[in-house]
Amino acid sequence: MGALHRGHTSLFDAAHRDSAFVVASIFVNPLQFSEPSDLLAYPAPLESDLELCRLHEVDAVYTPTARAMYPTGFATTVHIDGLTDKLEGQSRPGHFDGVTTVVTKLFNACRPDIAIFGQKDFQQAAVIRRLITDLDFPLEIVVAPTCRDDDGLALSSRNIRLTPEARTRATKLWRGLTAAKEQFDSGERHSEQLIETIRIICSIDGMELDYVEVADTETLEVKPLADERSVILLAAVVDGVRLIDNVLLG
Repeated sequence: MGALHRGHTSLFDAAHRDSAFVVASIFVNPLQFSEPSDLLAYPAPLESDLELCRLHEVDAVYTPTARAMYPTGFATTVHIDGLTDKLEGQSRPGHFDGVTTVVTKLFNACRPDIAIFGQKDFQQAAVIRRLITDLDFPLEIVVAPTCRDDDGLALSSRNIRLTPEARTRATKLWRGLTAAKEQFDSGERHSEQLIETIRIICSIDGMELDYVEVADTETLEVKPLADERSVILLAAVVDGVRLIDNVLLG
């Protein structure tokens, strides 16, 4: 989606380790935005993005226009039941239809052997794994670890919209997740208690949490008791900027 940062370039580097030829796409997909204002505010510094691709030896970059991707008369949507109805899907209706539709088009345009996504967008990766399984795409999905700044904040193109004060508040998301993970490692298994720990830490500065859930890593079904196959996922709005993060408990 552009506004590339170290998280994206880590995916380029991972692709080079697995592949002889690396392709990236840069496309701010309008189908993923339910709010027109969010789309208009989304950063799109294409020239600096392309320079980062050059520095990381990306062999080809696909930068289609919205008109090229969705010409007049375009009427097809790819929808996945279940996985897309919860968490981000519940808060952002239609978002994942936009993701699965554009990813289907990008896979068909490129025909990759491997596609690499970041763990920060955990639900998106789960949705795409279901997409390639159900539609028989002959490729492997690799999920690379989330890249973070020194203060723990997950790298995101949206971070540049945070004021210094808002950024400081946003670091409580990872602080809450790590505190819950430490509780799990110490033997706590009740999801309600893990979630409450995160809510307490984030509420100190009035953080507006959209959701915090303990879910199965494959199905994303909410789990009352956490186990080694669980992930904690959350979303928050900090001064109008929506941020997501997660931590694996296994």
